[in-house]
Amino acid sequence: MLGKILTNLDKILHRVTRPARYTGGEWNSITKDWDETPIRIVLSYPDVYEIGMSNMALPILYELLNNQPNVLAERVFAPWVDMAAEMRSAGIPLFSLESRRPLTDFDIIGFSLGYELTYTNVLEILSLAGIPLRTTEREDSHPLIIAGGSCALNPEPMADFIDLFVIGDGEEVVLELLDAFREGRQAGQTREQLLRQVAAIDGVYVPSFYRVEYQPDGIIKSITPTTPEASPTIRKRVVSKLSPPVTRPVVPNIEVTHDRGAVEIQRGCTRGCRFCQAGIIYRPVRERPLTDVVEAAEKLVNDCGYGEISLVSLSTSDYPGIDQVVTQLSDSLDNVTLSLPSLYINTFNAPLIEALSRRKKIGLTFAPEAGSERLRRIINKNITEDEILETFAEIFVRGWTSLKLYFMLGLPGETMEDVEEIVHLVDKTRSLGRSVAGRTPQLRINLSTFVPKPHTPFQWVAQISEKELNARHEVLKVGLRRKGTRISWQDPETSLLEAAMSRGDRRLGQVIHRAWELGAVFDAWDEHFKFDNWQRAFADASLDIDFYARRQRSLDELLPWGHIDTGVTADFLKREYQRALEGVQTPDCREGPCNACGLELSETACQQRGA
Repeated sequence: MLGKILTNLDKILHRVTRPARYTGGEWNSITKDWDETPIRIVLSYPDVYEIGMSNMALPILYELLNNQPNVLAERVFAPWVDMAAEMRSAGIPLFSLESRRPLTDFDIIGFSLGYELTYTNVLEILSLAGIPLRTTEREDSHPLIIAGGSCALNPEPMADFIDLFVIGDGEEVVLELLDAFREGRQAGQTREQLLRQVAAIDGVYVPSFYRVEYQPDGIIKSITPTTPEASPTIRKRVVSKLSPPVTRPVVPNIEVTHDRGAVEIQRGCTRGCRFCQAGIIYRPVRERPLTDVVEAAEKLVNDCGYGEISLVSLSTSDYPGIDQVVTQLSDSLDNVTLSLPSLYINTFNAPLIEALSRRKKIGLTFAPEAGSERLRRIINKNITEDEILETFAEIFVRGWTSLKLYFMLGLPGETMEDVEEIVHLVDKTRSLGRSVAGRTPQLRINLSTFVPKPHTPFQWVAQISEKELNARHEVLKVGLRRKGTRISWQDPETSLLEAAMSRGDRRLGQVIHRAWELGAVFDAWDEHFKFDNWQRAFADASLDIDFYARRQRSLDELLPWGHIDTGVTADFLKREYQRALEGVQTPDCREGPCNACGLELSETACQQRGA
């Protein structure tokens, strides 16, 4: 089979776009001896190569697994539509990049699920590999299909297709899974026996061992384990200390979406924005030592040749000593651009601005999210207009002329007056730039649609209707039609589908499968997203997309993800939802008293938090 793949691959690569997506052989890629390595894993982010190679989780797991002497880890991504068609025509099964082995030769296929609109790509990958799509159709000879990532915190929509989910941080639990797999193989366990064994591991969810019952109105009645190994609740895994950052990642041969070296400087956030799922599911905050961050950035430049380094965090400017990191890297790395992709306005202070001023003036990105202070109080985005404008003034004085601002439409409690306040804030920013710097700043305004996410205080809220959303877009298109201001926004139908998948239950598996049969792949790409396919898929399954996306849910309703425990209690989320309705802010617990979110912190974590 390997020889056939190599022969046929040479015949088709010249007929597809960007053939280097499929050739492998990149700098720092690892190819182990296949015959001498007993456990073989292939890792995938289910999107095209350029997106998958920009994912932060894959390099961590790739290095971790390949550091194990009896394990090899390779990579695979979703072939673009032209390559998929050529492979089907030539009879080439989907293969890994490193050894070009068919995916059916591997023991485990691991997916990182970071975006709901990649779900059909998972089915496409399995289909191209010749692996049955549904867990119930697989035999002992088939690879074990596992998944993790932020979307795994509501695993139910993909429960029909994934054998087991890893809930939370994967660095420790994946090694426990490997130990169980190794022992199971030595004992001659069947697939069913192995799944029973791993179901007892903390943070592992095996959907086939749970029965879901529904009420006549479609609301979930119960989620019940069907085996003694399966726990009624699955607790998120948390690593107390981050492993050393990856400093020898695979360097792509072609330009990818985030074509730069990346250092995760901290994980988690305690800001408490009420719409933000990541701020809940990645708690508690864990910081890497400053010296480790600087050393990792220097190694990425020296060993990989990167000309840009990104310091990655949910809120990079909250990292203690971030100005010192930038200063040290400015001193040690000549002609290297430093990128801080996530900045919180009231911590983007003078020392940090001064440190960044020493480097090339790259564009800065901020997320006010809402135009009015009233709406920012509702969503717990604790920044005033004065703080926003004072920060922008400092930036313009230091020579920056380009800003990207993120705003969200359809937030709970939003009025048209709040939307108009976005226009006013942008106008004030433009005027400020002219008065302070003597020229009109270049502003890029990104408008996203609020999507209610599981495990957040807004998980019960209905998404706004398309009619209401279009009215808001019109106000902003008219109000922001100015020279030097560029506007972009997400298609309302894309946001609707994301909301349905985000809050979906197990019945959505049949919708995902049917949409894929109708041709749904690369739904995250505008040129391939066809909402008609999804409308038909929902109709064929006798399900209503509005039931999942645009229905206000009762606070006592059993939610599809109710058996997944992030450590943050439902009582805390309900309390935050009530505070949102009252327009009451909740301060960051790292700067004040504990907010009693329910997370069990170690003594060290509490000290870091300032408690």
